[in-house]
Amino acid sequence: MAEPIYNDDSIKSLDWKEHIRLRPGMYIGKLGDGSAQDDGIYVLLKEIVDNSIDEFVMGSGKTIEITVSDSKVNVRDYGRGIPLGKVIDCVSKINTGGKYDSNAFQKSVGLNGVGTKAVNALSTSFVVQSYRDGKTKKVEFSKGEITLEHAEIETTQRNGTAITFYPDETIFRNYRYIPDFVESMIWNYVFLNTGLTISFNNQKYFSERGLYDLLSKENKPEEIRYPIIHLKGNDIEVAMTHGQQYGEDYHSFVNGQHTTQGGTHQAAFREAVVKTIREFYKKEYDASDIRASIIAAIAIRVQEPVFESQTKTKLGSQNVGPDGPSVRTFVNDFVKKELDDYLHKHPDVADALLKRIIQSERERKDIAGIKKIANDRAKKASLHNKKLRDCKAHFNSNHDRRYETTLFITEGDSASGSITKSRDVETQAVFSLKGKPLNCYELTKKVVYENEEFNLLQHALNIEDGLDGLHYNNIVIATDADVDGMHIRLLMMTFFLQFFPDLVKAGHVYILQTPLFRVRNKKETIYCYSDEERRNAISKLGGKPEITRFKGLGEISPDEFGLFIGKDIRLDPVILKEQTIKSLLEYYMGKNTPDRQQHIIRNLRIEKDEINEDDKLTEEPDTLEVA
Repeated sequence: MAEPIYNDDSIKSLDWKEHIRLRPGMYIGKLGDGSAQDDGIYVLLKEIVDNSIDEFVMGSGKTIEITVSDSKVNVRDYGRGIPLGKVIDCVSKINTGGKYDSNAFQKSVGLNGVGTKAVNALSTSFVVQSYRDGKTKKVEFSKGEITLEHAEIETTQRNGTAITFYPDETIFRNYRYIPDFVESMIWNYVFLNTGLTISFNNQKYFSERGLYDLLSKENKPEEIRYPIIHLKGNDIEVAMTHGQQYGEDYHSFVNGQHTTQGGTHQAAFREAVVKTIREFYKKEYDASDIRASIIAAIAIRVQEPVFESQTKTKLGSQNVGPDGPSVRTFVNDFVKKELDDYLHKHPDVADALLKRIIQSERERKDIAGIKKIANDRAKKASLHNKKLRDCKAHFNSNHDRRYETTLFITEGDSASGSITKSRDVETQAVFSLKGKPLNCYELTKKVVYENEEFNLLQHALNIEDGLDGLHYNNIVIATDADVDGMHIRLLMMTFFLQFFPDLVKAGHVYILQTPLFRVRNKKETIYCYSDEERRNAISKLGGKPEITRFKGLGEISPDEFGLFIGKDIRLDPVILKEQTIKSLLEYYMGKNTPDRQQHIIRNLRIEKDEINEDDKLTEEPDTLEVA
């Protein structure tokens, strides 16, 4: 075999937009279709809003207006406005921007001058307009290229910047903005910037008490063990309490950026809480007992932060500034003094915290014996685990969300067999349930070890000691779209919400959409996920196409299944809204049978298909759906 030619012609030079479009993952992480919170379309929105937030932090513009409709995004702030002579440069020249001037921007989120340029290059239409001192400048781009430069004119509009963009559908395939994800992003912005008002699709968001509001919004008073502790200092803010849930729940931020994967500041906080509480109670409690069920938020501001990727999801900085202390020392010193002072001033909170620690200690010792037996059993089973068909790569080997690893949780052998044969063995694994799992609502974590199936699943995911070792960043429940399949979905979601709620909150759990219909003629095959898609497919193909109704995953051949779990996979994220986990599970999985029965009766509807009698249908398509 001839060696590949490597000469002067092999060396390519790309301009800024070509490089961004060729390697978008370097700038915005993974692409996705909007079904995950960290998909690229949300990063594009965040990059634009971050600039508006930096204006607010510098004392300019207390309102930001965001509108998202279909594929169009518009952001308008009322800051200082981009200097009119530099509008083009600031959105289309790498390493150009105001963030390099430390006098103009202090402790901002974006420091590399890349974000807005990436949005520009990855949008089919990108329009920027700056309003400054009675004049305005507007420029239009497409995929980073200027398409129209408007002359500078006078205006009566208030100072600020307006940006409108349409993400490129050739890069973000079949994308959609999920309002819950955008709303979550906006809440974090207002929690971290008290006094800021953000309008999202004409609904206003505002916070008076910062991180205190964040925790109180997500946790009802009856679900926490003591009132929220709220501590503020120069460039640091902390809020914490303990709840009833299993695991640890953290929200961490740096310069207004939500660091979903933590980093040096979050690690320092976890360490500082343990150290301070041990010293306060003068007893060496186990760290896991102190942090069990903790709910906390920490926000710090540092100069020139170093993140572990362009998407800024994990802080790597060791120091708070060029001449400042280490992040670890800065956080430790603050927590040690402020938390210790608070506990001395509030003995009722100190007593409630101590009771929570003692309860966690008792629960840990109570399951210690069965935990050891179950873990030994799981280790032996892992060598020949018949339930798991593992993949070669694991998420925790690099923790880069660009590298997708997926575990499909399936019902029965036929469905798991189809997925196993059609999956990507490098990044997709399959865990097969033998039937309907146990309803674990109101059961203690002891059942995770007593129930062999739950224990094997816990070990497959590698989440016994938290999410740091998580093997798969996408956990996909893949069941039939019938009553039994829906019941299994509900039971699996109950398992995760009851014992591993942070897995759901972190956006790792999904429901697999599989096609309900196949519509085809001799030339083309179209898979349809709804009645509307089926009708559109019939109209597109014309004539009398063959229509097949899939009733179960096991009916779909491996060759066809490969089309549904590849690049065009459709996933519905499991999103936890404001309703608390306890009340949610109590309603759907508790013993309030009459209430649920009335809910079903009120919302039951029969949907009849509109299929021509002449159309060839291989299965009866009429569906009964509980709304």
